Amino acid sequence: MALFDTTIDARSGHARALTYETAHGSFQTPMFMPVGTSATVKGITPDQLHALGAQVVLANTYHLSMRPGAKLVAEAGGIHKFMNYSGPMLTDSGGFQVFSLADTVKLDDDGLTFRSIYDGAKIRWTPEENMHIQELIGADIAMQLDQCAPYPATKQFVARAVDLSANWAKRCLDAHKRPDQTLFGIVQGGMHLDLRLESIARLRAIEDESVNAGGRRFGGFGIGGYSVGEDHEVMFETLGEVARALPEDRPRYLMGVGNPTTLVRAVGEGVDMFDCVLPTRTARMGTAFSSTGRMNLRNAKYAHDFTPLDHECTCSTCQNFTRAYLRHLVKQNEMLGAILLSVHNLHFLIDLMRRAREAVLNDSYDQFLQNWMASEAAQDY
Repeated sequence: MALFDTTIDARSGHARALTYETAHGSFQTPMFMPVGTSATVKGITPDQLHALGAQVVLANTYHLSMRPGAKLVAEAGGIHKFMNYSGPMLTDSGGFQVFSLADTVKLDDDGLTFRSIYDGAKIRWTPEENMHIQELIGADIAMQLDQCAPYPATKQFVARAVDLSANWAKRCLDAHKRPDQTLFGIVQGGMHLDLRLESIARLRAIEDESVNAGGRRFGGFGIGGYSVGEDHEVMFETLGEVARALPEDRPRYLMGVGNPTTLVRAVGEGVDMFDCVLPTRTARMGTAFSSTGRMNLRNAKYAHDFTPLDHECTCSTCQNFTRAYLRHLVKQNEMLGAILLSVHNLHFLIDLMRRAREAVLNDSYDQFLQNWMASEAAQDY
């Protein structure tokens, strides 16, 4: 396979199994990607990530550009060498983090101005500057700079975000030159199907214009602006049609989603890639995913429970530690408790997507989805 080529290994209904080639190896979908905001997945070593079966790890452009700085990461040899992770990596644009600080952001057609959460310094980002930063960081996949509309928002506001994101997508694609890194465009449009389809049409037109002029195409597509406060049933009113309007020959990445049931349902709608801080963040709060639903290890009922965390799980936490011990660590605020639960939660989502892929390869995804939705776990997520 050539760099950033996609192979469609199988289909089962709308669900897909892909293989995608990067400069740091190939990855296979459906797939959940752990989030390493500041060049680390909290509490998890690179060796553990490989052992867990993680295929792609995310890093955050906003935070890395502030601390330690993109130039320092480049000086270290790029993000892979800086954090000693040898697999494929992806950087988001940092746009979501910027727009979450809406009170301090000034937005115009050319770019955005904001203040650093670290030292209050005034910072100016244009799409071109954002591409320069992501090229310095050096992940295999970069994301375009876009505007993520909040929920709820007026349709007029969302339409403006679609227009701005499309204009910035063109500028990002024109500016992005690093040959061992690809760029994903991002679909916006809130909960409005017509705006979502307009966003896709504009991304495809931008790409066609670039290719016809001898330029590059998008390596894949992010689906942004979901999971921003709406009920997930609202998301599913449009997600399937949006996913299937995107090109068949490249990955579709639903950004910022980590709920197990949402992942399983979204794969059935044609989505390939997912990321979220949920598995590690909830682990630090003492909560575990399991085959029977969420488990709050602070609950007294686990104090004398010397059975594995999840009887159906094969992760190292479940193979070696009891619920009683994990509860003890959580109650004592011991670092090890958050680490062991993070290992388990990441394994749970990565393995869930591995099993989803197997179902696609066996052309049995509809049965896989039905079995999951009928399970005890699905009722709790």
